Amino acid sequence: MAEKTAALWRDWTDEPARQMPAIDAFLGDIYSGLQVQSFTETDRVYANEYLYILSGLYGALRALDGIYPYRLEMAYHLPDEPYRNLYSFWGNDIATSLPTGTDILNLSAAEYTKTLLPQLQNRHVIAPKFLTIQPKSGEPKFVTVHAKIARGAFAHWVITQRIETAKQLIDFNELGYVYNANLSTPSEPVFVCQTFQGLGLSVRLS
Repeated sequence: MAEKTAALWRDWTDEPARQMPAIDAFLGDIYSGLQVQSFTETDRVYANEYLYILSGLYGALRALDGIYPYRLEMAYHLPDEPYRNLYSFWGNDIATSLPTGTDILNLSAAEYTKTLLPQLQNRHVIAPKFLTIQPKSGEPKFVTVHAKIARGAFAHWVITQRIETAKQLIDFNELGYVYNANLSTPSEPVFVCQTFQGLGLSVRLS
């Protein structure tokens, strides 16, 4: 991994001809769930208008912004002053780049959410939660890899189905998930699956 990361930084460039759309560049469980390879061209244009990808290197990216692949997690520490970490580096720049006057659907990982929530206290942020029923106990439990794939699948569903209101979000039923009203709040709708149906979307789940 160190050799691959070093090679990425060595070859990094901002030359447009060597860049690729952000939506195609990122790897990981969330992006496995997003399934961009199945998007139509219309879906990609729609995603470019409504989807924001948070990046430790680039800040807030639109789906079709050109980037060069890199590895820099938002939680990484920085070695030199005046910035101790990427949170202090970005400050409120990422939050202020988001559109105003609308609800924000937050499907990012916790380390990226930290760049936003302190600056969005006056905005309505909706953060879906995904749980899996455990076979032994029968109780719903947070399973990290399931939740990551589910967040990507949720974004895929919102984009391809053109979901435009918060009320529509509870209709999500991909990968075996069903809305659970008893566990939900307006800001945290909870979706529970009896059997996770996202096997094969992650290299860790086959």
